Parts: sequence; structure tokens; C-alpha cells
Amino acid sequence: MTLPPDRLNRFARHIVLPEIGGAGQVALAQAHVVLVGCGGIGSPALQYLAGAGIGRLTLIDSDVVELSNLQRQTIYTPADIGRSKAEVAAQWVERFDPGLEACAVAGRLGGEVDAAQVLEGATVVLDGCDNFATRLLVSDTCVQLGVPLTTAAVGRFQGQVANFAGHLPGHSCYRCFVGDAFDAEDCDTCAADGVLGALVGMVGTFAAMAAIRVVLDGKAALGDPQWGKLHLLEGLVPSLRTMRIVKDPECRGCSAG
Repeated sequence: MTLPPDRLNRFARHIVLPEIGGAGQVALAQAHVVLVGCGGIGSPALQYLAGAGIGRLTLIDSDVVELSNLQRQTIYTPADIGRSKAEVAAQWVERFDPGLEACAVAGRLGGEVDAAQVLEGATVVLDGCDNFATRLLVSDTCVQLGVPLTTAAVGRFQGQVANFAGHLPGHSCYRCFVGDAFDAEDCDTCAADGVLGALVGMVGTFAAMAAIRVVLDGKAALGDPQWGKLHLLEGLVPSLRTMRIVKDPECRGCSAG
């Protein structure tokens, strides 16, 4: 694949980086990223995935835009209130860069949307949804399909970002990290606990960077996915620390059978 002159100019600041270069930009253009959740994490992640030139984006969200979202979900405006987040997000991509393909899936994974059908063939899935049941479904499905997973979450002033490759021998998955206790829909919410918009932006863009690392794996020097390394961002201090999530030999997501 050869990038046309207008795309070379648009991504010139990427291409001049030795860690990305022309080959890396082509890999980004050929990538398919599935974004699960177009809310607090998904919104800034989407902006920088699109800005990086990810050629194909599938955007999944069952919610509609609400007034309280606008404090942190920066792709939406008051005119979007009441509209499908996935559809508005896809329209944002089309306006931002007509050279990208954006597909909206306005539904809930495991409900009206079949997870395997929409995740199959993705270069990487970036999960920024707000409940454990969906997160675990996404993780298990990624393992089954052999698709890498970037996962990101925020709780009050702390963020978490990690890349998982549970489909690869010896590598952990997201279920290895959280276990089986959260398959029910029983997680805390931003409405109950509160959330700082700027911190969610940090986590979302950090997640976009993690997903880009996966896309560039084996294609550019930046492509070090850092599988199983959980990065913890502490917003109040601030600080960043990293811990290794080891593979659970009893994990029913990546070790069964």
C-alpha cells in the first residue's frame, strides 16, 4: 500500500519519527480498531485513534448522549443530546477525516449485538466500557477470536490501562486480572462516584497510545505492546506505576481446556 500525497502530508509528523516512519503509517492506515464504549474513555481515545490515521473504526455503544456527559465526553455537543453515541461518534470521524471508515453499532454487546460477529477480524479491540460483565465478555471473545485487547478504566482519581494477548501461549488476559467475581452487572458508576474530565482524557489518550503500540507490533520500532503490563495512573499525586499481570493457570477465559 502506498499513501497518496495528501495522506503523506497529513501524517508527515508521524512519518518523520523513526519509531513510526512510512511503514508504520501504512500499518495504521490498514488497521481496524473496534472501540467498545464511546463515553468518557472512548471519546478521547477515538479522537487520537482517528488523528493517528486508523483506517477503519467500529464504534460500539448502546447509550444516548446526555447533558451530564459533556463534562468529559468531548466529541459531543448540546445539539447531540438524546442521539445515539455510536452514531454521533461515527459522524464526528467522518467530519474529522473523510479518508477514514467509521461504522456505528448502536447496541449492547451480549444483548442485541453479537460480540463475536463485531469483534472478529479486528487488529485490536479497545474496551473503555463501564461495566464488568461487558468487559469480561469482550475479553473472553477476544481470546476465542485471537484478537489483542487494550483495556482502560477509570475509578474516581485512578486510571488503568493494559494490553492483553490471552490468545497467545503464556500470556494473561483481562479475566486473569479481575477473576470471575464481576460477571454480574454490579460495578460502580461515574454517576455515583464522580469523575474528573481531565483524568478521563488522560486515560483515554493513554489507551489510544497502547492500542497504537499493538497495531505497530512487528511493523515499527514503537510496536512494543507490553502484554500483561497494567499501568496505574494516580491523578491526585500524580504518579504512574506498572505491575505485571501473570497468566492464571485456572483462568476460564484463557486457560480452559
